[in-house]
Amino acid sequence: MTTHQHPTDPQSLRQLLARPGLVVAPGAYDGIGARLIEQAGFVAVYMTGAGTAMARGYPDFGLLTQTEMADNGGVMARSVRIPVIADADTGYGSELNVIRTVREYEARGVAAIHIEDQVSPKRCGHLDGKEVVARNEFVSKIRAAVEARRSREFLIIARTDARAVMGLDEAIDRANAALDVGADIAFVEATQTLEETQQVPRRVRGACLLNMVGGGRTPVLDVSLAEAMGYKLAIVPGLLISAAIEAGDAALAALKSTRVVPPVTSSVGQTFQRFGADDWDRLRRRFNAGAPAIAADTPAVGVAPSSGRGA
Repeated sequence: MTTHQHPTDPQSLRQLLARPGLVVAPGAYDGIGARLIEQAGFVAVYMTGAGTAMARGYPDFGLLTQTEMADNGGVMARSVRIPVIADADTGYGSELNVIRTVREYEARGVAAIHIEDQVSPKRCGHLDGKEVVARNEFVSKIRAAVEARRSREFLIIARTDARAVMGLDEAIDRANAALDVGADIAFVEATQTLEETQQVPRRVRGACLLNMVGGGRTPVLDVSLAEAMGYKLAIVPGLLISAAIEAGDAALAALKSTRVVPPVTSSVGQTFQRFGADDWDRLRRRFNAGAPAIAADTPAVGVAPSSGRGA
């Protein structure tokens, strides 16, 4: 069995971005995915808004509330020790709503959020039919976000979807304007050619994020190429949700056709270990908290023997 451990010395996102090279943050939509990303050795996690919406039964059409999104960010942040970068859509209203949004995500332990310039309700950045607000409204929201944070370790990412509506030049101008009022990272969404993707880090006066979406508008899906172009942060939002859907479809089809539960490679105890069972068992023993620890080779969940303590 592979031993999965937390990093011994996790760094803040600002520290990670100060190092040479590219930070890659695969996307997750719950605590399970966040743990898998950390245990695979990645140094950051991205909370995908599309995945968060789909996990609640909705498409990525801006249907979730700020509270639902921030709460999910908090679940993921408490599940790992590495930084969580989260989608915060349009900021959920005016500058006042943006201020509250920043405070809610920051209070839940999220390391960074991105706020975009789409008209609310927004659409997935790689779909048609997007609309954007005026540049000055977007910049004002970013300035409000920057001023609202309580710590400089909480990063503000300015996302613009203007490429699809107004062209690349306007998108780059918006990114630079957002950096001028204090945004830490610029996110020009859905560049449509290799040349456009290359232009962004050349023309934007600050750190740039690249959104790597399989089947999306941006043709760059090679992390090494993104790094060579000069990007500092790459998110891969759809990786785990696509894998989960495909694996789930296959497992369900196998069960339906064979009527046999497929075998698994890990015991119940080993699976629980990946989610902190050893730490909780140490606490159980320290406080004599009833049931005995669960051995890693436990074949199934059973009824724990009585502790002999009164109700």
